[in-house]
Amino acid sequence: MEETTMEETRPDAALNWPQLVDELNKLLRLKTTVIGMKLFEDEADMAAIKGLRRPQATHTTDQIVGMAARLGWTVGITGDDLVGAQCRAVIGLGPQDEQWKSGKDYVGVWHATEADARARQEALSCVPAGRYRGLVVSPLASARLDPPDICLIYATPGQMIILINGLQWKNYRRFDWSVVGETACADSWGRALATGEPSLSLPCFAERRYGGVPDEEMLMALPPRYLPIAIEGMKALAANGLRYPIAPYGIQNDVRAGMGVSYAQPPAARKPS
Repeated sequence: MEETTMEETRPDAALNWPQLVDELNKLLRLKTTVIGMKLFEDEADMAAIKGLRRPQATHTTDQIVGMAARLGWTVGITGDDLVGAQCRAVIGLGPQDEQWKSGKDYVGVWHATEADARARQEALSCVPAGRYRGLVVSPLASARLDPPDICLIYATPGQMIILINGLQWKNYRRFDWSVVGETACADSWGRALATGEPSLSLPCFAERRYGGVPDEEMLMALPPRYLPIAIEGMKALAANGLRYPIAPYGIQNDVRAGMGVSYAQPPAARKPS
């Protein structure tokens, strides 16, 4: 029998979004709204989304994402709503031309030389330009984007490692993620949209200053097909006593009693703790 892979699950459109969010919240005790993100080729299709808000000012993409994750809004944008080429380019709503690749605006701000700035620009993961005209973000539980292209989960490092462990419960794979530094949205939603793979990031200065991301949060962007996989894995781990919150055992205690809870019995003999 051919081995299944992490990608093989039921179609995204068949997923129960409120139930998935409820299970994520129960397993991880998330403080921030889980949201979806979807690109649109036609502005009319974007405008038809229920409850859609359109910006009345110029924003960064970080702010638009923050409106959904922090305020629970459904917000749609085109490239004209965004502050500059960087925000547009990452989500494919603006050109990734030579002027953009030069990174000249970042010389002396984020990078010492023109070569450094160009190298950073070339390292960014971006949605190819030219196909899409708009983007919408919305709380996942609202089911207004059915299905979204990707989901965004903000979580603390402790919550995030349990989520990752859940993804690795079955059909294990090692995740290799990158850190571009500033414009870290390219590490999260840029990479996930471009590759269709789970993408972890350390939100950057702009995401925290303009998008309202608190110090303690990291960001995972992933296609929705991975959510049932992660939830199944986290439930299995929880049955073994490996769950969030991770209770401190004590740095001076004899570790054998704690380790014995997880490892002393074969898996078939374990009972939920």
